[in-house]
Amino acid sequence: MSELKERLLPPRPASAINLRGDAGSRPSPSGRQPLLGVDVLGLKKRGQGLKSWIRVDTFANSQVIEVDKFTMMRRCDLPARDLRLLDPLFVYPSTILGREKAIVVNLEQIRCIITADEVLLLNSLDNYVLRYVVELQQRLKASSVTEVWNQDSLELSRRRSRSLDNVFQNSSPDYLPFEFRALEVALEAACTFLDSQASELEIEAYPLLDELTSKISTLNLERARRLKSRLVALTRRVQKVRDEIEQLMDDDGDMAEMYLTEKKKRMEGSLYGDQSLPVYRSNDCFSLSAPVSPVSSPPESRRLEKSLSIVRSRHDSAKSSEGATENIEELEMLLEAYFVVIDSTLNKLTSLKEYIDDTEDFINIQLDNVRNQLIQFELLLTTATFVVAIFGVVAGIFGMNFEIDFFEQPGAFKWVLTITGVCGLVVFLAFVWFYKRRRLMPL
Repeated sequence: MSELKERLLPPRPASAINLRGDAGSRPSPSGRQPLLGVDVLGLKKRGQGLKSWIRVDTFANSQVIEVDKFTMMRRCDLPARDLRLLDPLFVYPSTILGREKAIVVNLEQIRCIITADEVLLLNSLDNYVLRYVVELQQRLKASSVTEVWNQDSLELSRRRSRSLDNVFQNSSPDYLPFEFRALEVALEAACTFLDSQASELEIEAYPLLDELTSKISTLNLERARRLKSRLVALTRRVQKVRDEIEQLMDDDGDMAEMYLTEKKKRMEGSLYGDQSLPVYRSNDCFSLSAPVSPVSSPPESRRLEKSLSIVRSRHDSAKSSEGATENIEELEMLLEAYFVVIDSTLNKLTSLKEYIDDTEDFINIQLDNVRNQLIQFELLLTTATFVVAIFGVVAGIFGMNFEIDFFEQPGAFKWVLTITGVCGLVVFLAFVWFYKRRRLMPL
């Protein structure tokens, strides 16, 4: 028996065997038996282990790196709850989050972190992830070639004439930073994936629903039920992506947070400006040319330096808000283009759901019609049973044990049978006329 079990059952994993051995040799202090077959240490360290990521930089170079969770949090300046959205062990709806130094994207199969210099995707064998990497690399290479061509054309135009310089600059194509290119490819991949699923569902749904209207069977009803459940799940996913894009479009602050390249340049510029432009006070005016010793500076000069830094930061924030307001239009146009695509997909699914609801209503009407016909037939049978009961009453009366002269006549049976049949027929026709007058039966 043991040999048969060894041949039929799969081998036990080494972790389970070791845990069982350890459990048997080391009982718990409370006297209870520990859990068998559960790798508790593995469960604790699952979130802290190394994960494989695909890194794509601004030069379209890709490589596979292994980074743990805490290193990724420090690298991208993200909280743990944002990285939890990218964990394949959890199922979260589609989300686009703009943070200080990164954009967290969770759109269907595309789960990535976009920074100003790189894109980090969870390494997966999914075909859509590989397509995303290839498409992003192609667009980055194409944009780099376009930028080089634009720079050469601008240099050539400057050599020929200064007056034509503005013309070439204005006619150059709109420049999108690296994070928006990566976000555009992610949105395109998600919208294309959802639209393809909606098209496949349409191709499968309409013939099935047409067949169901002509032939109502258990098999067709089961197929329609599965189809409707898939439709509801897909509509929920499409609706979530649409709501996420619409929420970003309605909030200027969230869109401004997604300009990572501008924020990085602004921080570098403010850092270099603070290092190269120290401030001191001379004759009640501010100067930016002479350094100030932090040791010998009086408290008043320190307060003046602080107030000047506040004024400078407000000025920089005002400039950045003006620039962000102008650039928000570019991001808004980008989001609006894919909002139209995902809204079209949602309208397609909504039309399919309405068609399914109409088919269900049609089927319910057909079933109600059949049910009404059965009720009418049952009513006729009940009436016919009542007429036949009349014969039973007559037979019961004449079957009693008494003697009359009517029994001795030779044609008495025929008369009784004829009169009873005519009376039953009259009663049946009277009931039918009553049903038609009351509209209980079709005319």
